[in-house]
Amino acid sequence: MLAIGSAFAAPITIKFAHVVAENTPKGQAANKFRDLVAERMGDKVVVEVFPNSQLFGDDTVLEAMALGDVQLAAPSLSKFDRYTKSLQLYDLPFLFNDMAAAERFQQSEVGNELLMSMADKGLIGLGYIHNGLKQISAHKPLRVPEDAKGLKFRIQASNVLAAQFDALGAMPLKKPFSEVFTLLQTKAIDGQENTWSNMYSQKFFEVQPYITESDHGLIDYLVVTSTEFWEGLPEDLRPEIKKALDDGIAFGNDVAAEKENSDKQRIIDSGRSEVITLTPEQRALWVEAMKPVWQKFEEEIGKDLIDAAYAANQQ
Repeated sequence: MLAIGSAFAAPITIKFAHVVAENTPKGQAANKFRDLVAERMGDKVVVEVFPNSQLFGDDTVLEAMALGDVQLAAPSLSKFDRYTKSLQLYDLPFLFNDMAAAERFQQSEVGNELLMSMADKGLIGLGYIHNGLKQISAHKPLRVPEDAKGLKFRIQASNVLAAQFDALGAMPLKKPFSEVFTLLQTKAIDGQENTWSNMYSQKFFEVQPYITESDHGLIDYLVVTSTEFWEGLPEDLRPEIKKALDDGIAFGNDVAAEKENSDKQRIIDSGRSEVITLTPEQRALWVEAMKPVWQKFEEEIGKDLIDAAYAANQQ
């Protein structure tokens, strides 16, 4: 009788909520994970993906996770400073020279340790999904830091990012991702910072005539789950789920690498937004202007952690 009961046991349902479109690296990673679970695990586990803030926004999803209303989320790394100051590391301007350096650090021992930095708050990191390096868009050309002075920029809810724009003499405004297009369109804000894929998929380039290719920061996502949910999974299923997630993330990260180039080219080809390439001298001015942010957050984040991340550029 027990055997019959277990054979017809209800599948484990994993709700995966995120805030971006399905054609983004994160959207494709989530969908690939869903498909791999269906393919490999049959009806034992079902993954339901909710893109575009359909279920929860990044500002409420972690609370929803604590209540068991969602099992997986992938907020931007800047959304976790309420839970740990360590992950503020990833918001430091000009920390990584390129995505290869970010990847090296995340795969290192220190990078892996950061996945568990919120375990005492009931959250476990399961992996990093890449999006890419950030560029700055605005309604006027930004070539030197002084060009940003007095402008209003939308930022994610991050004190580091607020300090970054404060350092430019600009006004940072913490606003949800889902509102950015309308804020730009109505000129309630003057600009924003984002990756090529986000600017293309959300059509920000259609309402921003200038994009400065600054590569000044990182937008990556941390796939998180609740400790309670993860540790409550059957011992035989957890490794299979983690493997499917790892493979989904790897797929999404390949998409991110490809999109960084192709979506930039699509924006250029559209003719809607001028892409400004900085000279080495101009870029050095931006680095110099934002560098004080490192020192401001050194104590909170930890100098050793910053040094370890920066060292990934030299490897």
